[in-house]
Amino acid sequence: MLSVLALVIAGRGKDAESDSYRTKGAVMPGVIRPRDRKAPQEFFVGVDVGGTNIKTGVVTSTGKVLSSVVVATEAEKGPEAGLQTIKAAIEEAVMQSPIRWQGITAIGLAVPGTIDIPNGIWMEPANMPMWRHIPIRQLMADHFEKPTVFLNDANAAAFGEYWAGAGAGAHSLALWTMGTGIGCGLIIDGQIVEGAHSHGGECGFLYIQIENGRHAATGMKGTLEAYVGSAGLMTRCKEALARGDFSTVMAERLKSGEALSPLLIAEAAEHNDPLALSLIDESARFMAFGTANLMHTIDPGVVLFGGNMTFGRNETELGRRFLSIVRDEVKRLSFPVPSANVRIDYASLGGQAGFIGAGGWAWSTFGAEAIASVRGHAV
Repeated sequence: MLSVLALVIAGRGKDAESDSYRTKGAVMPGVIRPRDRKAPQEFFVGVDVGGTNIKTGVVTSTGKVLSSVVVATEAEKGPEAGLQTIKAAIEEAVMQSPIRWQGITAIGLAVPGTIDIPNGIWMEPANMPMWRHIPIRQLMADHFEKPTVFLNDANAAAFGEYWAGAGAGAHSLALWTMGTGIGCGLIIDGQIVEGAHSHGGECGFLYIQIENGRHAATGMKGTLEAYVGSAGLMTRCKEALARGDFSTVMAERLKSGEALSPLLIAEAAEHNDPLALSLIDESARFMAFGTANLMHTIDPGVVLFGGNMTFGRNETELGRRFLSIVRDEVKRLSFPVPSANVRIDYASLGGQAGFIGAGGWAWSTFGAEAIASVRGHAV
């Protein structure tokens, strides 16, 4: 593996001769006008690499999914084996679609953790400790001989929802992803907010408590992620139980040997357990704090909630209760005009949002409309 990485870093890969596989930059802005759905279809591969699973599929230039493949990442086997797994998953996704490789325009590659977008380097994914400083964009571009765009996984999910999900048609969008921690992706005028150092949109680290703030896994104190997400929810629940707050539902199940988990808290809340309900209501208020901060920063037209900890979304009473509290608190915390007009809802693409958004970002970067807009021509 080191020899392969050294060759690429030393400039002996395809990038040393040409920028043809380079990803998004100043010379290739995304398309911000509506797509012409009568235009000839193009096809893109989207890839969402996670610590547990790799999700990939072929999507059209209008956001339709033509194939979907999920395989285990097996990150513990290291990056050499992992890169082969990613390549195999991409090949399987194309094989399962009605499109052959010559019909694929470009690849969109989304990964978690810190990344260097201009140079296509995957820096330090927190849940994949053996994976460090991998020039993954160029490795994939060289292997498949396709232009490849590289982005953060939360940004990919946000663009997926903006492009083909619950945010379709919006001018701007913020997506919160609630899992172990809190992720976020921001879209303005069809552009992902990537930032000068590839760290744009890391809004799970907004500070909501200045003094005596809780510790997050990063070591930061008082950030949103320290209070919400499954880790924050569990911490607050353990503290409540330790100080003597009573929960009939959780007490019985914990006494039977069941481990405390976000699912247990949510199920207790569904049975109107006062402690569980108060914990989830508090989570909603914390997320409203973060949302109000975003509204006063970028004034999004749509704010969506996705991820594994959305309490059944609009399909359950608990999910509707959570969202209702967020909406009410946002109205209380933010300026009247944006709070009256912003749409706050759940995301709709589920686990496919990441690879759909990665494919969409490849469309926005390398699709015919994007190329024509750079050249100043109408499509």
